[in-house]
Amino acid sequence: MRKYRCSVLFVCANNICRSPIVEGVFRAAAKREGLAREIFIDSAGTSGNHRGEPPDPRGMRAARTRGYDLSRIRARAIVAKDFKRFDWILAMDEANLRALRSLQPETYEGHLGLLMDLVPDAPAREVADPYFGDSAQFERVLDLAEMAAERLLVRIRTDPTPPA
Repeated sequence: MRKYRCSVLFVCANNICRSPIVEGVFRAAAKREGLAREIFIDSAGTSGNHRGEPPDPRGMRAARTRGYDLSRIRARAIVAKDFKRFDWILAMDEANLRALRSLQPETYEGHLGLLMDLVPDAPAREVADPYFGDSAQFERVLDLAEMAAERLLVRIRTDPTPPA
């Protein structure tokens, strides 16, 4: 793997709704800022129930409407080596953060936390799972993803080393 300035992994439960949307939004933001080749970006799920599947069609539609392409993303489960590969591991909610903490090795030196903690003035601390909701819930995920992507890029531009 080539040397990147830093690496970021977004995590939800099944890697078909929230984390692929955030991955797509963050990829586009990094590209827009000229940082796409400097940041390794991926997403995963704490469950492997949908391994290999594309994102939820409702999320893909909502993302496409805003100019984000999620078509190349495929669901995968988090694996132990992710804690060696990623500087930033950002969970969508407390349940997934707890699951990640249970897998986190003591030697992990990156940042493991909630995505929305990067946005102190955010209207929500968690990115709610839109799977059982309607299109408005997918739009809400996109709104939060756009807020967090901008804040994360500012942090990485300033100092790519995540806080412990």
